[in-house]
Amino acid sequence: MHADADKYVLRRDLGGPRDEQFRIKYREELNPAQYAAATVTSGPVLVVAGAGTGKTRTLVFRVARLVESGVDPAHILLLTFTRKAAAEMLRRASLLLDGRCDRVAGGTFHSFANTVLRRHGKSLGLAANFTILDRSDSEDVINLLRAGLGLDKKEKRFPRKQAIAEMYSMAVNKSVPLAQLIEEEYGHLADHLPELLELHRRYLEYKTERQLLDYDDLLVKLRDLLLANAEVRERLSRTYRYILVDEYQDTNALQAEIVRLLAASHDNVMAVGDDAQSIYSFRGANFRNIMDFPTLFPGTRVIALEENYRSSQPVLDVTNAIIAAARERYTKTLFTSKQGGVSPILVAAENEHYQSRFVCQRILELREDGTPLQDIAVLFRSSFHSFDLEIELARHDIPFVKRGGFKFIETAHVKDALAHLRIVVNFNDAVSWHRVLLLLDGVGPRSSDEIIRWVLANGEQGSDPAARLESFPRRAFTTDLQALAGLVRRLHEPGTTPADQVEEVLRYYEPILKRVHREDYPKRRKDLEHFGTIAARYRSLESLLSDMALEPPTDSVGDVLATDADEGLLTLSTVHSAKGLEWHSVFVIWAADGRFPSEYNVHDDDEIEEERRLMYVATTRTKEQLYVTYPINMFERGLGPVLGKPSRFLEHISPELLRPVALVEEEPEAG
Repeated sequence: MHADADKYVLRRDLGGPRDEQFRIKYREELNPAQYAAATVTSGPVLVVAGAGTGKTRTLVFRVARLVESGVDPAHILLLTFTRKAAAEMLRRASLLLDGRCDRVAGGTFHSFANTVLRRHGKSLGLAANFTILDRSDSEDVINLLRAGLGLDKKEKRFPRKQAIAEMYSMAVNKSVPLAQLIEEEYGHLADHLPELLELHRRYLEYKTERQLLDYDDLLVKLRDLLLANAEVRERLSRTYRYILVDEYQDTNALQAEIVRLLAASHDNVMAVGDDAQSIYSFRGANFRNIMDFPTLFPGTRVIALEENYRSSQPVLDVTNAIIAAARERYTKTLFTSKQGGVSPILVAAENEHYQSRFVCQRILELREDGTPLQDIAVLFRSSFHSFDLEIELARHDIPFVKRGGFKFIETAHVKDALAHLRIVVNFNDAVSWHRVLLLLDGVGPRSSDEIIRWVLANGEQGSDPAARLESFPRRAFTTDLQALAGLVRRLHEPGTTPADQVEEVLRYYEPILKRVHREDYPKRRKDLEHFGTIAARYRSLESLLSDMALEPPTDSVGDVLATDADEGLLTLSTVHSAKGLEWHSVFVIWAADGRFPSEYNVHDDDEIEEERRLMYVATTRTKEQLYVTYPINMFERGLGPVLGKPSRFLEHISPELLRPVALVEEEPEAG
């Protein structure tokens, strides 16, 4: 080029409107990173949105910007994980701009697949009037075929329809062969592999013959259509010239493949998500999707949203430290312009009961200081971690709602254990006898009634129920009734503690648990082991059962401490169920190694990394105050007492960021 040549500047946004030409003042409404994401013109974009950084706001402004830029709303496709989320985003976009945003194609992957298959499924042999099976329908079909194969009459108890449906669905969502999935994740059902594979073959055949699709089929068939029919693939790709995907870290392999195929004629895909919040692998979500997005879409522009609008800086310092140790991640450091904040604390409690006492006392103090119960949450890795706390909350009349898993006394296996204990305290308890007897192999309602009438014939508390069981005249159940009689006799032995009695019940009940709940037996056994730990605190079985019978308020806060009906309820939640939510103050309990991370996941690097992300999600739920607690003295069945230590995800965090606190008993007053 000649040194004196004139220069002509090529604009990046040739022909496009400038900021001042838009009705919405994007620069004023958004921070720099949000603005960059909302206004990018074309090409693949990955928005790595940290917790509390305005992900939804960014997507809403992105939709509005595209429409304001002259893109036909019908050419925009917004894919979300719930219909409600898509509708809310488009509603907010319409409020920002105008009714044109209503014409944006928005919905879930499944609803989009349904629409496409109704129009273009003929090439796959699908009639436009195919029927969609919901999960309950799918289970009923499986049960019908299961019975047809005689699998409901096998000597070894065959998995139930719910477990089989879950298994078949997981194989689809993880894109792995069913046999491989059973071998890797359902090893205890390996002896049923031939029957499960044959049942699956017939299930697929049954659906095809009758034009039935279950939820997973919608995604499979859409993927198959896009792969097999180039004309349909190109038509859809030209129609949807701009694709936006929310919560991309929660997509499975099938969904990522569908997105790539829909963008066959362009690369205008914006994926929004947070690698640090990828915690749903048990549902089939694939962490690799968000990490490999730039590989799937070469030339991807990665934009990190780091300004947090939820938490105080001291909380963010802890959450940043947790995720900084991740083996693989997108680099981002959350910060806030909010001033002040108190340091999160790490509470070492002598045992689980001390942990529960601390949580209850601090909740009552927060409430007295003006924080309503509805602005406080207690989070935990697994549902059974809150059982002791639930008892303590009931004792203090603190009303709560529990999300994720059942309340302690609502689980079938815990109810079974309690029924065996209740007949010790009151052997005239016909309801508990009925539950106990129906667990015996071959005993139905009619036989149970006969046995109960026999056992309770004299109706006197002083009689020997074990002897009555052993003398039941019908011989069909002799062996099982003698085993039950032996348990009842051991439970009545003088000097037996509640912990001993629970241990006896669990020893007797374990083979029943394996038979009745074969599919998820290990998880339920862990619940019952924890029940044994709780029982060790009690001196009398009567007081244990009384506490177990306390029902926390569920729909009213009358007649308890929270007399203001507007105050709401304290939230107890698994971390998985808390994602996307926020509270003023959050307690993360049982943050002990072996519990969080779960002892079942400590031998697999990928699972450890997901557990780390789970801790990150838990600690990013709070706005102001964060309390992380763990018991020092824990009990492991088979090992006995063990010393607890903080979760490995917290060990490297300095005490300046996460302040250690030890609990001490108040000194008794003199005199």
